[in-house]
Amino acid sequence: MKKIVLLMLAFAGMAFAAGHGASDGESMIKAYSVVAAGVGLGLAALGGAIGMGNTAAATIAGTARNPGLGGKLMTTMFIAIALVEAQVIYTLVIALIALYANPFLG
Repeated sequence: MKKIVLLMLAFAGMAFAAGHGASDGESMIKAYSVVAAGVGLGLAALGGAIGMGNTAAATIAGTARNPGLGGKLMTTMFIAIALVEAQVIYTLVIALIALYANPFLG
């Protein structure tokens, strides 16, 4: 955990170091947007991976208990995984908007 925090601080330092001056508000907004997009995508990917893993584990357990329902369970699993992945894609879209069409830049 300490390594992850140290890595995040290093990336934040690199994002804040670049710019045309310490008092330039636009570069600070861009730097904060980069850090927020990275953290947001990381958390969304982590949550999506946990959700997909739980879905796959439950499907495998259900198929092991009743092999006759394997096809129905697999179909339901794919629908659930698509819904979980949609949430990650929504986060990606919001991150791209924050990076390239930043509404906070005047």
